Amino acid sequence: MKRLMFLVGALLIGAAQLAQATEVAGVKVDDETTLANQKLVLNGAGIRTRFTFQVYVCALYLTQKRDTTKEILALPGPKRIAVTMLREISNDDLGDALLAGIRKNSNPEETRRIGLQLVSMGQLFATIPRLKKGDSFTLDYTPEIGTVVSINGKPALDPLPDAAFFEALLRIWLGDNPADSGLKPKLLGLPDEPPKTNFR
Repeated sequence: MKRLMFLVGALLIGAAQLAQATEVAGVKVDDETTLANQKLVLNGAGIRTRFTFQVYVCALYLTQKRDTTKEILALPGPKRIAVTMLREISNDDLGDALLAGIRKNSNPEETRRIGLQLVSMGQLFATIPRLKKGDSFTLDYTPEIGTVVSINGKPALDPLPDAAFFEALLRIWLGDNPADSGLKPKLLGLPDEPPKTNFR
């Protein structure tokens, strides 16, 4: 009997460990991560699509779950955006997409304020001809350091200190004109809307 209870307990522990990650389009997305010695929880994750193509999986990590853009921007502490490519993309296409997302969700004054950081990020992507399927990058923000860009787990740029820069990056996906209107509610952790039924 004791042996049976031990086996059941081991199975339950194993199941709990497996539950620490979910899959989105075949990409493992951890339910928790650590940044600046603080635990972050997965706020939401989803797929960025363009036309009929799946481009990447995007996940948002925060110190506490929040379900509105305003609350996320106001939340203190570290934050992480994690992106894993589902298809190959050139540096030009990725850079253009990020810049367009910032311009659509920031006013001219905000864009001017972060101009130097945008130049630095543009110079980074200019050194990478393309991102391949399975490649990943993270955008990590900590109040004491700023934004750190890492590619495939390795820091690729000196920290960008202005908090406004990370907020502009967040609004690419969470702003009023998000890169993907279907991805935004996923990152906010909102439940899927039930399918509409036409009774006519």
